[in-house]
Amino acid sequence: MAPTLAFRLVAAVPLVFLVSLLAFGLVHLIPGSASETILGEGATPEAVAELDAELGLDRPLIEQYWNWASGAVRGDFGRSLVTSREVSDTLVERFPVTISVASGGLVVSLLIGVVGGTVAALRQGRLTDRLISLLTATGLAVPNFWVAVLLAFYFGVQRDWFPAIGYVGPTESLTQWIYHLILPSLALGLGSAAVIARQMRGGLLDVLDRPYVRAARAKGLRYRRVVIVHAMKNAFIPVITVVGFQASVMLGGAVLVEQIFGMPGIGVQVVGAVLAQDLPLVQGVVMVSAVAVILMNTLIDVSYAYFDPRVRLS
Repeated sequence: MAPTLAFRLVAAVPLVFLVSLLAFGLVHLIPGSASETILGEGATPEAVAELDAELGLDRPLIEQYWNWASGAVRGDFGRSLVTSREVSDTLVERFPVTISVASGGLVVSLLIGVVGGTVAALRQGRLTDRLISLLTATGLAVPNFWVAVLLAFYFGVQRDWFPAIGYVGPTESLTQWIYHLILPSLALGLGSAAVIARQMRGGLLDVLDRPYVRAARAKGLRYRRVVIVHAMKNAFIPVITVVGFQASVMLGGAVLVEQIFGMPGIGVQVVGAVLAQDLPLVQGVVMVSAVAVILMNTLIDVSYAYFDPRVRLS
């Protein structure tokens, strides 16, 4: 397992380099100038040129990229052009909130999706199967931000069962941290749960029809044991691929959901940074997000070796 993980991490380096090029290049394609945005509409060309020189924006793009990339490797993404604060400090403060919401959404999607898909497969063609299929179709059709608004209004405002806004870190109170994450995690995870449930249902039905499963049942093994021991593990193989994709969806969706619930994540910061053309902050957010997704997908790829022993990388 360790050599496999090391191999995958080394193979991810070119991808991280490519992402850094895209993050740096695409940000510079945004119309307008960061200096003009900072100084305002009435800024003179001389003042804009002076600020460009001060911020290093008048240098060749290759030099700008090298200075930025060499610092990013050390965890130094520069300073915000708007607040002059270290971008790394903003990421350390804000990114854990976004990761918490995304992780909570992933847990919700796995729990509901795996259980729902398994029940639907075991009740194939019955009322339960049809009801779960209807719910998954609804989950796929409804956007997570709309679900977030409904959950915040009904369970947060009207019923006052959960906090509608705000965030408490795990170091302050572990119970309150979980309590504040329940509604955002549900809003973010229900749509992905529908995707996982469909994949789990199809994968489990396929496995249950395999000869080795029928042979296990013919030997007199209890049906529950056949499903849990022999079928579930193999049914998880196609689900893993879906989970890898949903992990990136969660990270992007968390940026929007955390704004609805008033959580101090990276979402508000990155939207403001794009509008203000705060290049270092936008680039830092993109790079950290990309690395997080790459690491998640690397771990998921490695997990294939557990669920399918035939998959081995040297």
